Amino acid sequence: MKTTYYPEDDILVIHLSDSNVAREESHGWNVNISYAENGDITEIVILEAKEKGLYPVTTETKVA
Repeated sequence: MKTTYYPEDDILVIHLSDSNVAREESHGWNVNISYAENGDITEIVILEAKEKGLYPVTTETKVA
């Protein structure tokens, strides 16, 4: 997984897979999700990510 943030445009791209994109869907006006042929999500693009409180991304690692 790779995330890229473009501050000049407030766009967050979450890249999950190198699979070819078969289709893209809008989920609301500011979230676009790309899917591979097998239905797996390959990429999520979020517009106005910082304004909507989705950037900076925080992560947690839990140890069992």
